[in-house]
Amino acid sequence: MAEPIKLNHPWLVAVWPGMGHVALNAGVYLLAKLGMTEFAEFEGGDTFDIEAVEVKGGLVQPGRRPRSRFFLWTDPGRRHDLLVFVGEAQPPGGKYAFCRRLVAFAREQGVERVFTFAAMATRMHPEAESRVFGAATDRPNLDELKRLELDVLDDGHIGGLNGVLLSAAAEAGLHGACFLGEMPHIFAQIPFPKASHAILEAFTTLSGIDIDLDELAEQAKLVDQQLGEVLARIEEQARGQQSDDDEDSDEGDESDGDEEAEEAAAEPEPPKRRSTARKRIEELFEEAARDRSKAFELKQELDRLSVFKEYEDRFLDLFKKAE
Repeated sequence: MAEPIKLNHPWLVAVWPGMGHVALNAGVYLLAKLGMTEFAEFEGGDTFDIEAVEVKGGLVQPGRRPRSRFFLWTDPGRRHDLLVFVGEAQPPGGKYAFCRRLVAFAREQGVERVFTFAAMATRMHPEAESRVFGAATDRPNLDELKRLELDVLDDGHIGGLNGVLLSAAAEAGLHGACFLGEMPHIFAQIPFPKASHAILEAFTTLSGIDIDLDELAEQAKLVDQQLGEVLARIEEQARGQQSDDDEDSDEGDESDGDEEAEEAAAEPEPPKRRSTARKRIEELFEEAARDRSKAFELKQELDRLSVFKEYEDRFLDLFKKAE
């Protein structure tokens, strides 16, 4: 990892993959629109194991563990710099030890506050506004969330490192909060940018960071329309099925259509279009290499094709510091 350098009252935001790509897309949007650069790689050590290896042309490739990296934005207004931590995966075990090491590194950099982003799956309609729920490590941060008029998470739990990191931070004397963007539970496996947008609206208001959220808002509108159409089809099919069931029998299995909705919303790219899609990906990589603000457009295309995991290393390498 990098040697400590003098940062100006830095804050840390940590994101990992999860439901609806809500946290990861919010983090990537910050990377792209703030022109962030890779600051350090966080060594996971033996926390991660190798679950599978890739085969290319019949040859087994060297195994690799999930990577975790820090990216830096230097605040031109000299209020507080921003570190964004992006983890490719959460460790299957040793989560608290992992977070304590992460917090120790953050303290070495002078980090003053820690934030995590996450998704909150509810029965919201895809076209409804996404609420942002919040939970804080201490009363002053909680009061700040209330001033932002967020929905305070009075009771419940925050799964995974989104919550564990905050606990480890508070133990070490650092404080902060978790922002949870609301998304429909029936589309939990589908990218839902509206929740990412809602999180960033709240976070940028809190932090005073000036960032253009228009691209994310436009993507959210497009996804809203697509998922609304999918849900309408599912509901129409369900009504037709219910009518048939009523005629045939008063008994039968119940289903809320969750699996059908996810399958309908995640239809694979037709084979004949794959080569065109790959060519478009390469074009977007070239554009993003010239202008990092284009990286979010690339991320959306990778999500649309469900291939982000395949390109994740190469994507994050776009934010390496120029030699």
